[in-house]
Amino acid sequence: MKLYIVPTPVGNLEDMTFRAIKVLKEVDFILAEDTRTSGILLKHFGIENRLMAHHKFNEHHSVAGVINLLKQGQTGAVISDAGTPGLSDPGFLIVRECAAAGIEVECLPGATAAIPALVNSGLPMDRFCFEGFLPPKKGRQTRLQQLATEDRTMVIYESPYRVVKTLQHLAEVLGGARQAAVSREISKIHNETVRGTLEELIAHFTAHEPKGEFVLVIAGK
Repeated sequence: MKLYIVPTPVGNLEDMTFRAIKVLKEVDFILAEDTRTSGILLKHFGIENRLMAHHKFNEHHSVAGVINLLKQGQTGAVISDAGTPGLSDPGFLIVRECAAAGIEVECLPGATAAIPALVNSGLPMDRFCFEGFLPPKKGRQTRLQQLATEDRTMVIYESPYRVVKTLQHLAEVLGGARQAAVSREISKIHNETVRGTLEELIAHFTAHEPKGEFVLVIAGK
């Protein structure tokens, strides 16, 4: 009766740990954010265990069934499409419910996009805050105003479709001269980190079409 939280590569499949592969081969079932995406990963490592869908659209309905399986003595694992489950991905709810039900939960260390982007930014990393994805519309301005007084380095996830707009919003609130770094396609072939002021980053990604998944790292006040 145990649930493992298992990080998966954010890019290069070689970032998968030996222990993660071992756990996924030994558990009774695996909860996956997208069974098609995870199916490719599992096939690559010869993992053939039972795969169940567990994503933001069904997790509130499926969590009771998962808890029941664990109470019956089975062991399970949670994986997301990439990175560590629970960090801007499904995972928080099942961990909370397992804790409430007295079921042991263990999170394996492993891949996440936030830390490599932070370390690679060249900005202070002794104190930082992780903001995940900013609200797309409702509550976005409120969150930005809260970040205006933040003195820690800030880490934000963003899609290629909104990255320029988000940089513009940050510049409006924090000032265009604020130092920042943008990392994209972490651990993939075309990984790239661009450093500079928010104004310089806006100009860069306006001239160069944003592609891939992005992590923004912004200096604190």
